[in-house]
Amino acid sequence: MLQALMNLLSLCWRPLEGNDNNNNNNRVNNNPRGGGDFVRDGLVWSKDIGRCSSGEFSMAVVQANQVLEDQSQIESGPPFGTFVGVYDGHGGPEAARYVCDHLFRHFRDVSSEGRGVVTAESIERAFLETERGFTALVSDMWNTRPNLATVGSCCLVGVISQQTLFVANLGDSRVVLGKKVGNTGGIAAIQLSTEHNANLEEVRHELKELHPNDPQIVVQKHGVWRVKGIIQVSRSIGDVYMKHAQYNREPIQAKFRLCEPMNMPILTATPSILCHPLQPNDSFLIFASDGLWEHLSNENAVDIVQRHPHAGSAKRLVKAALQEAARKREMRYSDLRRIDQRVRRHFHDDITVVVLFLNHDLISRGIMQEPPLSLRSALEHR
Repeated sequence: MLQALMNLLSLCWRPLEGNDNNNNNNRVNNNPRGGGDFVRDGLVWSKDIGRCSSGEFSMAVVQANQVLEDQSQIESGPPFGTFVGVYDGHGGPEAARYVCDHLFRHFRDVSSEGRGVVTAESIERAFLETERGFTALVSDMWNTRPNLATVGSCCLVGVISQQTLFVANLGDSRVVLGKKVGNTGGIAAIQLSTEHNANLEEVRHELKELHPNDPQIVVQKHGVWRVKGIIQVSRSIGDVYMKHAQYNREPIQAKFRLCEPMNMPILTATPSILCHPLQPNDSFLIFASDGLWEHLSNENAVDIVQRHPHAGSAKRLVKAALQEAARKREMRYSDLRRIDQRVRRHFHDDITVVVLFLNHDLISRGIMQEPPLSLRSALEHR
C-alpha cells in the first residue's frame, strides 16, 4: 500500500531541473564571503562545524518542497556580536529570501545608530522595517505578480551581545537552550522562544481578545486550528493579504479572500522578544524551523546534541527528524531518501537547524572573530 502511494506520488512530479548536478557534486560553495562550503550527505546539506564570535556552530538544511522555502544565516563581528536567523517561508520562497537579504541589514543599520548597543527596541525596528520593505515590494509587483501578497515567512532571530542573548520570533520556529544542571553532568532543555500558532490555546485567546467582534477569527478545519480558517501562524513577515484590505481581493486566489471586510490587520509583524542574560552553565542553543520540532521534542534534540561531538550536530538533528518521519509512515530512512524532492513534502517539511555552542570566555571578553563571518545556509539549494 505504502509503496503504491510512493509510486503514484512520484509520477505526479518530474525531478527538479539541475537536481542531477547536485547529486553528482557533494560540495556546494554557496558563500564567497568567508562562510565556507556546505557538503551534501544524502538528503542533507550541512556545514559540520564553524566558528563565530560566540563560539562554534553547526548548520544543516534538508529540502522537501518543490522549491526550498527555508533560509538561514549567521552574521558575526563587531560591534554587535553574533546574529543567527532562521526564516521558514510559506506559500513560496520569496518572503524568506527577502528576509534573509534585508533583516540583518536593517538590524545592523539600526544598531549602528545606537553605536552598536543592541536593545529589544532596535531588533523590533529591524523587523518592522523589513515588513515595510516587503509590503512595498508587494505593492510594486501587484499588477504583475499579485500572488506575492499571499507569501510569508516565520522569522526566528537570536542576537548575542554584551553577554546577553536576545531572542525575537514571529511564527512557529523555535530556539531551545541546553543548560547544564549543577555538577550532575545532566542537561536541561529550556525553550526560549514564544510561538505564534493557532493550534496553541494561548494564541487563540490572544486573537480572540484582539478581535472580539469576529467569531470566525480562529476556525478548526480537519483537526487543525487556523486564523480565519486559512493560516496557522498569527505573526509573520509578509502575508499582506491578511494585513491590508487592498491586497485581499482579486486577482489573488479565492481561497485567500475573506468574505467580510477587513477593518484591521489580522496578522502582525511585531515579534515576541526575550532578553536572557547568559550564564556559565548555558551550554548551547538549537535554532530550528518547525519541521524539526514536528518530529523531535525539546528534550530529544538537546540529548542528541549533548551526547555527541560538536561537529555535525545540526546534521544529526535533521537526520533524527527524518528517521522519525519515516518511522511514522512505517518506512525506513533509506526509503525516504529515494523519494523525489517535490513529493517528499507529503512526508516531512523543509528543515533548517543551527546549533550554536557558547564559548563564555569569548563572550565575556568581547573577542570578535576577524574577518567578520557572513554565512547563509540555503540560498543556492533551490
